[in-house]
Amino acid sequence: MPDLSEILFQLGECGELTSLPVTPPIYQTSNFYFPKVSDLRKAFTNEFRTHIYTRGNNPTVEVLRKKLAALAGAEDALVVSSGAAAMSIAVLAQVKTGNHIVCVKNPYSWTEKLSRVILQRFGVETTFVDAGATDAIIASVQPNTTLIILESPNTFTFEVQNLKQIADFAKPKGITTIIDNTYSTPIGQHCIEMGIDIEVHSASKYINGHSDVIAGVVIGSSSKIESIFQSEFMNLGVNISPHDAWLILRGLRTLPVRMRQIGESTQQVIAYLKSAHWVEKVNHPFEGDATKVNLAKSQMQWYGGLFSVYVKSNDIATIEAFCEQLRFFKMAVSWGGHESLVMPACAFYASDYNGLRKYPANLIRFSIGLEDANTLIRDMQQSAVVFVK
Repeated sequence: MPDLSEILFQLGECGELTSLPVTPPIYQTSNFYFPKVSDLRKAFTNEFRTHIYTRGNNPTVEVLRKKLAALAGAEDALVVSSGAAAMSIAVLAQVKTGNHIVCVKNPYSWTEKLSRVILQRFGVETTFVDAGATDAIIASVQPNTTLIILESPNTFTFEVQNLKQIADFAKPKGITTIIDNTYSTPIGQHCIEMGIDIEVHSASKYINGHSDVIAGVVIGSSSKIESIFQSEFMNLGVNISPHDAWLILRGLRTLPVRMRQIGESTQQVIAYLKSAHWVEKVNHPFEGDATKVNLAKSQMQWYGGLFSVYVKSNDIATIEAFCEQLRFFKMAVSWGGHESLVMPACAFYASDYNGLRKYPANLIRFSIGLEDANTLIRDMQQSAVVFVK
């Protein structure tokens, strides 16, 4: 009988694969071993290009990195533990004390906290500019500006920016441009091709699409991605698990199909809402002001399923009743999964709050999932009885 240690620690583990899996295997290991000191020594020279420790690089994660970079038309990518982590390491890599950032107003909440609170402690100032005013964004650049942070579209009020115009302005000045491209995904808006330096995504949303993974992505040139990897990525330990990377690979394969269905359903739902007695205005990149819509359509490849509406009531109790009576819209944060969601802005404040609000109380955000559009419309109709004509 073989030695117990041999059975537990060696038997069946050192051979080559004799079969070819249809999907990439999960390399659920924290560590990789080397038969020779010279091999380990060589690996230490560039952990970005080899596998030493999964906190840095892992074969399953690497497959996902390559796919995401290719979809964006970029050279490389990093996959990290959340969208907030992706934005944080991308921004931290571009600034130092005394620098200035221009950022769109009302970005993703953790982007705003990073810029307004955390970086300010270290002497980095940020100017927040109307997210729908491209010229004002450019005009806000100062001599010490090193970074412009964009979010097109914004994911609560859906302003868009002219990405090529901003990139063409920033690049000759050596100003880095970063965009949160979560809404459109790398397939739906080709930011790198328009000259943007770095794309950031919350992969928890459309990229994964199944509401079972938290992850983020940073996409850009090899030099920028490797620089972030060697410093902020490795030092802050924001790696994703191999199993989560595998789940995202699974979700990524159906992304175009899911987005096509979501887009078709969203257009039907919005067509209903535009004529609904209880809706004051619909906010969506492809709806509203013609100039904005034309810009959005020139940059974006598909009709996203996230939008918001202003309802014709400021009564918090009525708005709460509407949201709570919905049967097919789950009330939750985030978006981009298979299920439809609703998020009322009034939930950000106490029900009796009367102070200054970032978003008005009558703003409600919806995310359309894979349910039948007519089912979702009927659900809105039955719940909207709370709004008096």
